[in-house]
Amino acid sequence: MPEQVLDRRQRKTRVAVLEAFSRLLAEEPYDKITIQEIIDRANIGRSTFYSHFATKDDLLRTLCGGLFDHIITSALDRTHTHGLCSDGERPVSIFLHILAHLRENDSNILSLLSGESNDLFLRDFRNGIKEVVRTELPGEAREAGDIPREFLVNHIAGSFIEMVRWWLENGMRQTPEELDGYFQAVSSPLLQRGR
Repeated sequence: MPEQVLDRRQRKTRVAVLEAFSRLLAEEPYDKITIQEIIDRANIGRSTFYSHFATKDDLLRTLCGGLFDHIITSALDRTHTHGLCSDGERPVSIFLHILAHLRENDSNILSLLSGESNDLFLRDFRNGIKEVVRTELPGEAREAGDIPREFLVNHIAGSFIEMVRWWLENGMRQTPEELDGYFQAVSSPLLQRGR
Protein backbone atom coordinates (compact mmCIF):
# COMPACT_ATOMS: atom_id res chain seq x y z
CA MET A 1 0.00 0.00 0.00
CA PRO A 2 1.44 3.43 -0.91
CA GLU A 3 2.79 5.39 2.04
CA GLN A 4 0.69 8.45 1.16
CA VAL A 5 -2.55 6.43 1.41
CA LEU A 6 -1.42 4.97 4.72
CA ASP A 7 -0.64 8.47 6.04
CA ARG A 8 -4.09 9.65 4.98
CA ARG A 9 -5.71 6.73 6.77
CA GLN A 10 -3.63 7.33 9.86
CA ARG A 11 -4.66 10.99 9.89
CA LYS A 12 -8.30 10.02 9.42
CA THR A 13 -8.08 7.56 12.32
CA ARG A 14 -6.37 10.11 14.53
CA VAL A 15 -9.06 12.69 13.78
CA ALA A 16 -11.79 10.12 14.51
CA VAL A 17 -10.23 9.34 17.91
CA LEU A 18 -9.86 13.04 18.80
CA GLU A 19 -13.45 13.79 17.76
CA ALA A 20 -14.79 10.80 19.71
CA PHE A 21 -12.82 11.87 22.77
CA SER A 22 -14.01 15.45 22.45
CA ARG A 23 -17.66 14.35 22.26
CA LEU A 24 -17.20 12.12 25.31
CA LEU A 25 -15.68 15.03 27.24
CA ALA A 26 -18.89 16.97 26.61
CA GLU A 27 -20.89 14.13 28.16
CA GLU A 28 -18.86 13.04 31.18
CA PRO A 29 -15.85 13.97 33.31
CA TYR A 30 -12.40 13.07 32.04
CA ASP A 31 -11.77 10.63 34.91
CA LYS A 32 -14.88 8.64 34.04
CA ILE A 33 -14.02 8.18 30.36
CA THR A 34 -12.45 4.82 29.53
CA ILE A 35 -10.26 3.81 26.62
CA GLN A 36 -12.98 1.32 25.69
CA GLU A 37 -15.55 4.13 25.38
CA ILE A 38 -13.17 6.09 23.16
CA ILE A 39 -12.44 3.19 20.83
CA ASP A 40 -16.13 2.23 20.68
CA ARG A 41 -17.10 5.80 19.80
CA ALA A 42 -14.29 6.10 17.22
CA ASN A 43 -15.12 2.65 15.85
CA ILE A 44 -11.53 1.41 15.98
CA GLY A 45 -9.68 -1.43 17.67
CA ARG A 46 -7.66 -1.20 20.86
CA SER A 47 -4.36 -1.83 19.05
CA THR A 48 -5.20 0.97 16.60
CA PHE A 49 -5.79 3.35 19.50
CA TYR A 50 -2.45 2.43 21.08
CA SER A 51 -0.63 2.85 17.79
CA HIS A 52 -1.62 6.53 17.96
CA PHE A 53 -1.74 7.30 21.70
CA ALA A 54 0.15 5.70 24.59
CA THR A 55 -2.42 6.66 27.25
CA LYS A 56 -5.60 8.65 27.78
CA ASP A 57 -3.42 11.47 29.17
CA ASP A 58 -1.42 11.40 25.93
CA LEU A 59 -4.70 11.77 24.03
CA LEU A 60 -5.68 14.71 26.23
CA ARG A 61 -2.27 16.36 25.68
CA THR A 62 -2.73 15.96 21.92
CA LEU A 63 -6.24 17.45 22.06
CA CYS A 64 -5.04 20.35 24.21
CA GLY A 65 -2.01 20.92 22.01
CA GLY A 66 -4.18 21.20 18.92
CA LEU A 67 -6.61 23.56 20.64
CA PHE A 68 -3.90 25.75 22.09
CA ASP A 69 -1.85 25.83 18.95
CA HIS A 70 -4.90 27.11 17.08
CA ILE A 71 -6.07 29.54 19.77
CA ILE A 72 -2.67 30.92 20.74
CA THR A 73 -1.24 31.07 17.22
CA SER A 74 -4.29 32.81 15.77
CA ALA A 75 -4.43 35.13 18.79
CA LEU A 76 -0.76 36.06 18.39
CA ASP A 77 -1.04 36.81 14.69
CA ARG A 78 -4.74 37.75 14.95
CA THR A 79 -5.66 36.01 11.71
CA HIS A 80 -9.24 35.29 12.71
CA THR A 81 -11.29 38.15 14.09
CA HIS A 82 -14.32 36.09 15.26
CA GLY A 83 -16.58 38.90 14.09
CA LEU A 84 -14.98 41.23 16.62
CA CYS A 85 -14.07 43.74 13.96
CA SER A 86 -16.52 44.40 11.14
CA ASP A 87 -14.04 46.44 9.13
CA GLY A 88 -11.41 43.67 9.04
CA GLU A 89 -9.10 45.43 11.47
CA ARG A 90 -7.33 43.30 14.02
CA PRO A 91 -8.85 43.13 17.50
CA VAL A 92 -7.23 45.61 19.85
CA SER A 93 -6.90 43.05 22.65
CA ILE A 94 -5.25 39.68 22.23
CA PHE A 95 -7.11 38.57 25.36
CA LEU A 96 -10.44 39.44 23.74
CA HIS A 97 -9.45 37.21 20.84
CA ILE A 98 -8.82 34.29 23.21
CA LEU A 99 -12.12 34.90 25.02
CA ALA A 100 -13.93 34.82 21.68
CA HIS A 101 -12.38 31.40 20.99
CA LEU A 102 -13.52 30.20 24.39
CA ARG A 103 -17.04 31.45 23.79
CA GLU A 104 -17.13 29.46 20.54
CA ASN A 105 -16.29 26.39 22.65
CA ASP A 106 -14.23 24.66 19.97
CA SER A 107 -13.82 20.96 20.76
CA ASN A 108 -15.65 21.36 24.07
CA ILE A 109 -12.81 23.40 25.52
CA LEU A 110 -15.14 24.79 28.19
CA SER A 111 -15.94 21.35 29.56
CA LEU A 112 -12.20 20.77 29.92
CA LEU A 113 -11.71 24.07 31.72
CA SER A 114 -14.59 23.49 34.12
CA GLY A 115 -14.14 19.74 34.61
CA GLU A 116 -13.16 18.08 37.85
CA SER A 117 -9.97 16.59 36.47
CA ASN A 118 -8.54 19.45 34.51
CA ASP A 119 -5.03 19.80 35.97
CA LEU A 120 -3.28 18.60 32.82
CA PHE A 121 -5.47 20.79 30.63
CA LEU A 122 -5.03 23.86 32.85
CA ARG A 123 -1.24 23.44 32.92
CA ASP A 124 -1.11 23.47 29.11
CA PHE A 125 -3.57 26.38 28.96
CA ARG A 126 -1.50 28.34 31.49
CA ASN A 127 1.65 27.79 29.43
CA GLY A 128 -0.11 29.09 26.31
CA ILE A 129 -1.45 32.14 28.14
CA LYS A 130 2.03 32.86 29.51
CA GLU A 131 3.31 32.92 25.95
CA VAL A 132 0.62 35.45 25.06
CA VAL A 133 1.41 37.58 28.11
CA ARG A 134 5.09 37.61 27.19
CA THR A 135 4.15 39.15 23.83
CA GLU A 136 2.22 41.82 25.69
CA LEU A 137 5.30 42.59 27.80
CA PRO A 138 7.63 43.47 24.92
CA GLY A 139 11.31 44.11 25.08
CA GLU A 140 14.17 42.33 26.72
CA ALA A 141 13.57 40.39 29.90
CA ARG A 142 14.03 43.02 32.54
CA GLU A 143 12.70 43.68 35.95
CA ALA A 144 10.03 46.23 36.72
CA GLY A 145 11.37 47.85 39.82
CA ASP A 146 12.09 44.97 42.16
CA ILE A 147 9.48 42.64 40.58
CA PRO A 148 10.95 40.10 38.16
CA ARG A 149 9.37 40.08 34.71
CA GLU A 150 8.63 36.32 34.88
CA PHE A 151 6.73 36.90 38.11
CA LEU A 152 4.53 39.42 36.30
CA VAL A 153 4.00 36.99 33.40
CA ASN A 154 2.97 34.22 35.79
CA HIS A 155 0.72 36.53 37.80
CA ILE A 156 -1.10 37.96 34.77
CA ALA A 157 -1.55 34.51 33.18
CA GLY A 158 -2.90 33.10 36.44
CA SER A 159 -5.27 36.04 36.77
CA PHE A 160 -6.57 35.49 33.23
CA ILE A 161 -7.18 31.78 33.85
CA GLU A 162 -8.97 32.42 37.14
CA MET A 163 -11.10 35.06 35.42
CA VAL A 164 -12.09 32.51 32.76
CA ARG A 165 -12.97 29.97 35.47
CA TRP A 166 -15.05 32.61 37.26
CA TRP A 167 -16.79 33.37 33.95
CA LEU A 168 -17.65 29.70 33.48
CA GLU A 169 -18.84 29.22 37.07
CA ASN A 170 -21.16 32.22 36.65
CA GLY A 171 -22.78 30.96 33.46
CA MET A 172 -20.75 33.11 31.03
CA ARG A 173 -23.22 35.97 31.45
CA GLN A 174 -20.68 38.56 30.37
CA THR A 175 -19.71 38.99 26.73
CA PRO A 176 -16.06 38.48 25.80
CA GLU A 177 -15.87 42.26 25.31
CA GLU A 178 -17.14 42.95 28.85
CA LEU A 179 -14.80 40.38 30.34
CA ASP A 180 -11.87 41.77 28.39
CA GLY A 181 -12.73 45.20 29.77
CA TYR A 182 -12.60 43.86 33.33
CA PHE A 183 -9.31 42.13 32.64
CA GLN A 184 -7.77 45.20 31.00
CA ALA A 185 -8.81 47.35 33.96
CA VAL A 186 -6.96 45.16 36.45
CA SER A 187 -4.03 44.03 34.29
CA SER A 188 -3.11 47.20 32.40
CA PRO A 189 -1.13 48.66 35.32
CA LEU A 190 0.84 45.39 35.51
CA LEU A 191 1.35 45.23 31.75
CA GLN A 192 2.59 48.82 31.76
CA ARG A 193 4.87 48.11 34.69
CA GLY A 194 6.49 45.22 32.82
CA ARG A 195 7.36 47.38 29.79
